[in-house]
Amino acid sequence: MYPIDELKAIYSYLKANIDVCGCGNSGKSEISGIKLYPDSVRYSGSSLYFMFAFDGTGYLAICGNGKQSSEGFDGEVHCFDEDGCCREALPEGNGICIKVCLLNNDNAGQLRKIFKFTGPVSHKGKPITIGLGDRLGLASPGHIRLLKGKDIFPVLAQQSIRELNLTARTYDDVLASATWAVFREGYLDGYGADGDHLKTPDEVKMALDKGFTMITLDCSEHIDNDAANLSAKEADKKYASLPELLRKRLEGKYAERSFKINGGFEVKFVQPEYVKIVLIYHKAIEHAVNIYKDLIRDCGRDIDFEMSIDETLTPTSPAAHYFAASELIAGGVEITSLAPRFCGEFQKGIDYRGNIKDFAADFEMHARIADTLGYKISVHSGSDKFSVFPIIGEKTSGRYHVKTAGTNWLEAVRLIAVKKPSLYREMHAFAVSHLPEARKYYHISAVPEKVPDISKMKDNELPALMDLDDSRQILHITYGLILNARDSRGALMLRDAIYDVLIRHEDEYAGMLQKHIGRHLEKLGAL
Repeated sequence: MYPIDELKAIYSYLKANIDVCGCGNSGKSEISGIKLYPDSVRYSGSSLYFMFAFDGTGYLAICGNGKQSSEGFDGEVHCFDEDGCCREALPEGNGICIKVCLLNNDNAGQLRKIFKFTGPVSHKGKPITIGLGDRLGLASPGHIRLLKGKDIFPVLAQQSIRELNLTARTYDDVLASATWAVFREGYLDGYGADGDHLKTPDEVKMALDKGFTMITLDCSEHIDNDAANLSAKEADKKYASLPELLRKRLEGKYAERSFKINGGFEVKFVQPEYVKIVLIYHKAIEHAVNIYKDLIRDCGRDIDFEMSIDETLTPTSPAAHYFAASELIAGGVEITSLAPRFCGEFQKGIDYRGNIKDFAADFEMHARIADTLGYKISVHSGSDKFSVFPIIGEKTSGRYHVKTAGTNWLEAVRLIAVKKPSLYREMHAFAVSHLPEARKYYHISAVPEKVPDISKMKDNELPALMDLDDSRQILHITYGLILNARDSRGALMLRDAIYDVLIRHEDEYAGMLQKHIGRHLEKLGAL
């Protein structure tokens, strides 16, 4: 339980030392074991709000001259008269009331009503945007500290349905974590919330209803990958079975035609590639147009819409990219970004694998198409792709969206290896033994046999495992299994201990993220 007398002292200090306009650094960060977050100190009306932590638990304090100052928030109220005596209630204007609130989802929603900057917004018009998936709900403070004052828009709340299921979280949880981080760090420049890799109308509606401002539509279940391997005769036969009106419209628009794009390049549609492009993508485009018209276009606020066509067996050709995007636009879709599948491999948690020259040429065409048609290229699985980041920054002229997520979890794992090696050893052993199960969700090339035998490693050698591709990938994709691991009695085995280490060393975790994500942005040319 937090010490209320010390909270009262903090309130008195803050009231005497901060600007009544609404915010400011108090100059003190810890009083009698209470850790104050100075950048959270802020007025709304006559009430003073601030966040603090005590014994590893975070709280919101709302201080004013009566209980009405904190209406709408769930918490414990402590009232004091002018003599400092505890009271059930106060005469109007005499003494103070302090309501102490847990950092839960309902209180986060109430906070977003009072302080608008704590709610997500669209990033339309922002040239550089970065998705910063925070699977544990603890990474955003580090991301914010890196990005404060910089012309880089963060999408702090970014989760897929798969990630929600693997972490046992909800979109309410994800948005609340971002809300508290933004308020705690005093970040006023805006952030986004991405319902990532959503597939169905119900999933999209849920994300919109929860207040998310970006929808990344994963069209993989509507992409006909088998068509890519058809013979020309088989493809023509399947193409002939499509509705005649659709074929005539598309043939008149694309067949045997070429289109000029920025930079003096051309995109050409020639047989038999044109036929296969139509077969592979036409249902995905129809799905995306319907989702946009039915759920997004008239939802009452700006939504950043991204179409993902990166979940295919083969790289997206420039002609396929042009076809998908131009058909979306013809269907009335306002595209904010589009994610093709690039040549080479964008595996989880490791650098790009493939020919760099081939990637540069391929990526330039995709970047030119996006620039010509008026949206940004989105790079999925963008964590740790350091060798191609300079190309992405250069070829887009500093206009792109890059998604990261798992790399923030890996920095958490690194911190655990430093601070509590015994816990890391448990996590590592569990990850290796459950790797086959995790491979059902993620494609990686990690070979467990290449990972050093940790029983022969000293504790101070363990953090270096997060610099090796094979161990990085194994720990990367097993995060959900690790977090939800239970013993024979049904009790969580690792989750609470993981959170305990990260919360107790939150500033070090934030510093590690600043350095690591900062390296991403430096290579992209954004810093």
